[in-house]
Amino acid sequence: MIRQQLMVCDIGNTQMVFGLYEGNDLAGTWRLSSNLHLTPDELAWQLRGMFSQLQQKAEHVHGIIAASVVPQLDHTLRDACRRICGHAPVFIGSSDVRTGMAIDYKNPKEVGADRIVNAIAAREQFGAPVIVLDCGTATTFDVVSCEGHYAGGLILPGLEVSAEALASRAAKLPAFSMQRIPFAIGRDTISSMQIGSYWGAIGALTGILRQLREQEGYAHAPVIATGGLSRLLAEDIHEITAHIPDLTLQGLHILGRRHFRHQPEG
Repeated sequence: MIRQQLMVCDIGNTQMVFGLYEGNDLAGTWRLSSNLHLTPDELAWQLRGMFSQLQQKAEHVHGIIAASVVPQLDHTLRDACRRICGHAPVFIGSSDVRTGMAIDYKNPKEVGADRIVNAIAAREQFGAPVIVLDCGTATTFDVVSCEGHYAGGLILPGLEVSAEALASRAAKLPAFSMQRIPFAIGRDTISSMQIGSYWGAIGALTGILRQLREQEGYAHAPVIATGGLSRLLAEDIHEITAHIPDLTLQGLHILGRRHFRHQPEG
């Protein structure tokens, strides 16, 4: 008998991340650029190639669930999935998907789907309260209350966005790559920018986490780091409890497993 396969999709501002689960096992992941001009034909071709690399068959996927913060790509994903898997994904935030998490935002629809999914995954593994630090195009903090609700959070520019803004707004400052450099006094422009940007980010994020833990009920809340740049930062932010790069995929798997639990085996 063919094991049930679930495809999960995290559509972010910079990248689209796909994961293929066989039961509870993550069989593989893929990353594609979030190209707004991508056609359904192109995406279907890329996904089919990825299934081939994993020696898997797209028609064995019994369910697809997606979290998207790029509405322009939703139709592209739907059409591509229909072509290669035979059915469309369900999207977090639609009335079809129940998250099981109360949202205390004034307008719950304003919360990005990826932030809710991260909060669900963190609560599943670490209980409540819990704090998620997601370092991507934007840096976000997502807070789960002692009651297990999505309590709210913070949003600030991502490290690379800040670095690009610095280089683009100052005529004599060059573009530079973000990397960890042991704290020192920069002896040239590039190292001065790298040191300042990196350790400035460490100081800011550490300060925010300390302030969050000073809020009533959050003194001992675990801090879970995720997102593309979290690997770079985790070593120097001592408040971080765990670094889980695929936290969003894990959250999508949790919700997809619940949503498709009545689907028959392949």
